[in-house]
Amino acid sequence: MLVERMAVDICGEGEPVLMLHGLGGTSNTFTPVLAAFARQRTIRFDLPGSGRSHRVEGPLSLELFVNRALRIMQQIGVERAHVVAHSMGTIIATHLAASEPGRVESLALFGPLLAPPEPARASIRARAAKAREGDMQPIADALLQTSISAETRARRPTAVAFVRESLMRQDPEGYARSCEALAEMVPADTSRIECPTLLVTGDEDVVAPPQAVRMMSERIAGSRVEVLRGCGHWTPVEKPEECEGLLKRFLERRSTWRMSSSRTYA
Repeated sequence: MLVERMAVDICGEGEPVLMLHGLGGTSNTFTPVLAAFARQRTIRFDLPGSGRSHRVEGPLSLELFVNRALRIMQQIGVERAHVVAHSMGTIIATHLAASEPGRVESLALFGPLLAPPEPARASIRARAAKAREGDMQPIADALLQTSISAETRARRPTAVAFVRESLMRQDPEGYARSCEALAEMVPADTSRIECPTLLVTGDEDVVAPPQAVRMMSERIAGSRVEVLRGCGHWTPVEKPEECEGLLKRFLERRSTWRMSSSRTYA
């Protein structure tokens, strides 16, 4: 279905789960872990500027992304949802949970960050300029070398192809505007996040490295960190079985996860 030019996919019955993808992603970022939500109603959509929702007017922004997520919830009659997010989507998710705590049941954040680190903002803006040259291939090829793990590149050719295709198929202008929105994003007021929160990263994630994610966990009461070995930034795509297991356990036992801890998985 379409909601204000946004492509939305809804599947299943049960508690609603809203999914927010990252920069260069689409709703399909979560396809590898959908089996974790056999008892839930999943709501996936392509953010404005991305995938099938690339036709937008004007600049994109964090505020717009949060408002569009709320608009979709309102449109389909969802008052409260679990929120699952990846990368840039985790910034949107934390702002949603902080600004509308009554609307968010839990947070499961993959490759999470509160905002881009200051040194990264200039390179993100430069990537926007590169995208406007009209060829996404150099961007895709460069990110494949930095955003996924050596193990993924060596052993998971399907995952590599998935990430490359996701990046290559982005509309260059929509991707550029998304980059510019990301470069301006600021952290949410994490003191207002009241729900159980799972933070998952990879030991080779250069965007959301484990130490940074552990520091993020210290700012979110009741959060828990999981680190996956041999994994880069595209967590649900690189380690789908591990992520599916973590999601199932989190949804089943989230009331007992409200204690800060950290573990590393092989």
